[in-house]
Amino acid sequence: MTLLRNLAFWIVFYGVSLPIVLLVPFSALFGQRALIAYAMAWTRFHRWCVRWLLGIRIRYEGPRPSGQVFYAGKHQSLMEPLELVAELGAPAPIMRREFARIPIWGWAAKRYGVILVDRAASSKALRQLMREAEAARASGRSVMIFPEGTRVMPGEQPALKSGFAGLYKMLGLPAVPIATDVGKLWPKGGLKRAGLVTFRFGEAIPPGLPRAEIEKRVHAAINALEGEPIAVIPAKAGTDLLPDDQDATVQKQDGARDGSPLSRG
Repeated sequence: MTLLRNLAFWIVFYGVSLPIVLLVPFSALFGQRALIAYAMAWTRFHRWCVRWLLGIRIRYEGPRPSGQVFYAGKHQSLMEPLELVAELGAPAPIMRREFARIPIWGWAAKRYGVILVDRAASSKALRQLMREAEAARASGRSVMIFPEGTRVMPGEQPALKSGFAGLYKMLGLPAVPIATDVGKLWPKGGLKRAGLVTFRFGEAIPPGLPRAEIEKRVHAAINALEGEPIAVIPAKAGTDLLPDDQDATVQKQDGARDGSPLSRG
């Protein structure tokens, strides 16, 4: 069943995504708002494929921020960037500058508002990063970063990249950490498994804290789910992953715990 789910996901998601991605430059001709709406539709299609083809349900926990914030998330798979764009309403993401070198797509990414970071970390590259982040803040959009810098395996807790604290200081926005355990069902290079994954919002951290303190608090919060058992729920052929009444129970329990019954999928 797991192999069949993965094959279905590969055929449907990547098969449909190919023409979607090829048409990105065309949608970019109509401006940033049209491009953001186009990208949101794609991320919602990805969410549908994750739920109904892979059998992965998504649960959100913790207080939801209001207004413009600086999101800092754990990155364990290819799922988080797309899922969080769909859930958070298209914040401006921070991505490696190599993506901008892809012909046409790189131009469209800049039109979307992607903030590009150069791993060389030269002074010129850092100044450009700050200018792009400032433009995103001035536009009213939230900003999203994966501060550990790359995908990591479940259990790995590398130090935050040095540029995170500089961005936090420059943006002057509350930092909202997001922990996840997606990697336990979505392994790098392996088959994805059905089950329940969690995204947990930490408390908003006010702007203006010293570097050591903001790094310590964000690092602890994005790793809050490390070591917790994952809910792997076997799916029977011809049935839903979770009966409707059980799914409703999960949402109700989550709401009782954090005051906001937010479950997706």
